[in-house]
Amino acid sequence: MTGPGPSRAGFVLFVGRPNVGKSTLMNALVGEKVAITSSKPQTTRHAIRGIVHRQGGQIVIVDTPGLHRPRTLLGQRLNDLVAHTLSEVDVIALCIPATDKVGPGDLYIVESLERYPRATKIAVVTKTDAAEPAMIAERLLEVNELADWATIIPVSALEGDQLELLMDQILALLPESPPLYPPDANTEQTDEVRIQELIREATLEGVADELPHSIAVTIDEMNERDDGLLNIFANLWVERDSQKGIIIGKGGQKLKDIGQRARAEVEAFLGRRVHLAIQVKVSKEWQRDSKKIDRLGL
Repeated sequence: MTGPGPSRAGFVLFVGRPNVGKSTLMNALVGEKVAITSSKPQTTRHAIRGIVHRQGGQIVIVDTPGLHRPRTLLGQRLNDLVAHTLSEVDVIALCIPATDKVGPGDLYIVESLERYPRATKIAVVTKTDAAEPAMIAERLLEVNELADWATIIPVSALEGDQLELLMDQILALLPESPPLYPPDANTEQTDEVRIQELIREATLEGVADELPHSIAVTIDEMNERDDGLLNIFANLWVERDSQKGIIIGKGGQKLKDIGQRARAEVEAFLGRRVHLAIQVKVSKEWQRDSKKIDRLGL
């Protein structure tokens, strides 16, 4: 009778065009919200690590910004972050939604992946819950033509379809290794960064389409109040006065809505009541200024 196989552990990086469901998939696999999600492209700005503990090993999922042709210094920095991460991981999983035909953006990424021969490449067809079987079949055929993948797996993060299979396949491709993180860890992000991201997520859902790239969040202070609440003082940064007006809204209603939505998410994350104070500030054209980007922690 054979015993359990060797323990495996390593890093898998999800790549894909912006808004193909990478963060939603990561959260579903980790079993907890470790990456914010939004219908707006370029939601992810950090390389976020989510840790999945499996019988036989540990999968560290790295969620990065979507690869794209950059138009600003921030965009270039995000691409550089992805490139650095690509060179260090064990498995690269290209995510392509079942709902969209393979396009130039996907081809650009597949071409980019050729520069990283160290990693095993797999393809994940996402959002199968939103596609007809014929559409999924068409997408699988298209994806198969793109490269010589170790495996191609169609999944639905929302319905949990084929996620176990995906994790089994990824784990089998990782190197033999003891666990890289303690058994109770599910991310290496600090609480402060996760709170900043939850505030940004609430803002992205609450404002018009033209603002997503212009929004950044910093936290000035967090302290305990005598009544047991946690005070959180946050700044919401935009690039122009007109954007500030959009976020504040008529009579301050838009900012109030954003604050309520963000507070509910932060309280759910921390498991306690908080008092959240958000100020909207302007940092002119910060996406094009390296010092301003540094100050915002990006």
